[in-house]
Amino acid sequence: MVMAQKKGGLKEALQTVFASSSIVISLIIGFLVWHFVMGNPVNFEGGASLIANKVPRDMWKPIPGNYLSMIYKGGYIVPLLMTCILVLITFTVERFVSIGKANGKGKLNLFVANIRDMLASNQIDEAKAACDKQKGSLANVIRAGLHRYKDLQADPHLQNDQKVLSLQKELEEAAALELPMLSKNLVILSTLASICVLIGLIGTVLGMIRAFAALAQAGAPDALALATGISEALINTAFGITGSTIALIMFNFFTTKVDSMTYKIDEANFSITQTFAANLKN
Repeated sequence: MVMAQKKGGLKEALQTVFASSSIVISLIIGFLVWHFVMGNPVNFEGGASLIANKVPRDMWKPIPGNYLSMIYKGGYIVPLLMTCILVLITFTVERFVSIGKANGKGKLNLFVANIRDMLASNQIDEAKAACDKQKGSLANVIRAGLHRYKDLQADPHLQNDQKVLSLQKELEEAAALELPMLSKNLVILSTLASICVLIGLIGTVLGMIRAFAALAQAGAPDALALATGISEALINTAFGITGSTIALIMFNFFTTKVDSMTYKIDEANFSITQTFAANLKN
């Protein structure tokens, strides 16, 4: 159990480093794409001459129909929203891989049924081999319990009720080490579901302020300039709502997967404990 705790602690530390570095790298990538790809002069009227003539970037006019330039005009909030999208993609892939590994190599219901049959026949070593073959979180929990299972069978100093409680405690401790890793980084997805739309709204409000300020300085109503400024501001809202929607869907999807795995672990622990209690009475 001590080795398992050390291994779990090391794995958790590595995942923390991965989470932190992923956010920083996504921020750098988001800014570079926004500035050099979307902000490339070829996407604006005048092209390369804009740089040669030292035209301020806030005066660049997007080429009609060029969405890269339109998104660029959304302002400095756009790189933050792109960072959120990249982080979302990164941790969606990470959760797919991690939960896929946690499921193991075979069908969990069939695996648990086989373990139950083996224990009913007192085939503990065969059950351990099946856990090694299955792998995953459920197999790790069961295998930890099987070590204690075999020791308790040969222990003459404990009564049957004490043996059952000891096995139950061992299974619960093993599950307590596995379950946090299943829900690791889900808080990032839930946070993105909330802040993406808020960041988008901040960008929209700032864009609207700039649009109306420019209209006020012009001294005369300019419907085209106002419409252009509003469309640029709404880009942030579109980005934010899209990111928030995807993050919410993925968070609920992975939460359902984790809840299902948790239920299977609890069911397997109960089944093993009941089988052990039945064997002690025979």
